[in-house]
Amino acid sequence: MTTDQNPIASLSEIRALRKSLPGIDEVSRDAALARNAILTKPAGALGDLEDLAIFMAGWQGKAMPTVNHPRTAVFAGNHGVAALGVSAFPAEVTAQMVQNFQVGGAAVNQLVADLDGDLMVHEMALDQPTKDFTKQPAMSDEECAQAMSYGMMAVEPGIDLLMLGEMGIANTTSAAAIYHALYGGDAEDWTGPGTGVQGDALTNKINVVREGVALHRDAVVDGLDVLARLGGQEIAGIAGAILAAQMARVPVVLDGYICCAAAACLHAWAPESIDHCLAGHLSVEGAHADVLTRLGKKPILQLGMRLGEGSGATLAAQMVRSACNLHRGMSTFEDAGVSESVH
Repeated sequence: MTTDQNPIASLSEIRALRKSLPGIDEVSRDAALARNAILTKPAGALGDLEDLAIFMAGWQGKAMPTVNHPRTAVFAGNHGVAALGVSAFPAEVTAQMVQNFQVGGAAVNQLVADLDGDLMVHEMALDQPTKDFTKQPAMSDEECAQAMSYGMMAVEPGIDLLMLGEMGIANTTSAAAIYHALYGGDAEDWTGPGTGVQGDALTNKINVVREGVALHRDAVVDGLDVLARLGGQEIAGIAGAILAAQMARVPVVLDGYICCAAAACLHAWAPESIDHCLAGHLSVEGAHADVLTRLGKKPILQLGMRLGEGSGATLAAQMVRSACNLHRGMSTFEDAGVSESVH
């Protein structure tokens, strides 16, 4: 999805989209609430599943929500700061993992198959990594906007639920820098082991995050500017997909620590821009729990995962689909001839 079918060329064009972002369909949400109140169960007995179904109804704009055409979109990008030794793996692993996705060998491939969904892998100019953000902005305004515009193409007609994920060596460093810039504190608060760095390597990673944020702190305009200066092309692509999904009324399930960095940049710019998003799971990477609290999102799953690649979001989509199936398929008290509680 692009403006007038042309690629978006600047962040000012992205910012102009804010006035076009729709809110939840209150009529559909209220109809789902009313139906939920008369289904054959005690009030609240299905817990969060009830809330998920009502959320889906409101954002899909229909009282009987469905998950018939789920899509997982994984964005892959390379980072200039990878050359600073912040990851346990070399940058070429990004392209190698993309190949693994394409031949069906990754964890996310198995989870997508279980969901009976489809997987789209978006390569974000892997031969052109972002700049080293300790020296200059990772992306120019135009480069960030173009990556977001590319991400918007992940949202196609017919999709009724979008799960977002990423792949990119050094992108936990980028995510940590984004959170540090947005939320303050110390670099240590936001920087975790990522691919497994420890000891001196982790200290180096923390220093990279600290230096990058210090360089750009005084020049930051808003969350989109943070995204351009400290983010990656894959994180910008995720941000674009989130925006396009909202404009198309497609609910989104976010993956973990890195994916939520894209949402955090959008939230800092326009809080309503992630109202249609669900948090798929609580990652054990970094300070993800703190991030979700700041974004106002309750994770669907807590399984100790930190793989990325959309795995947590895709697994959580099973719960979302079950919630919708329950809402549509259960009988009402009247239909089933069951007496309602008088309490």
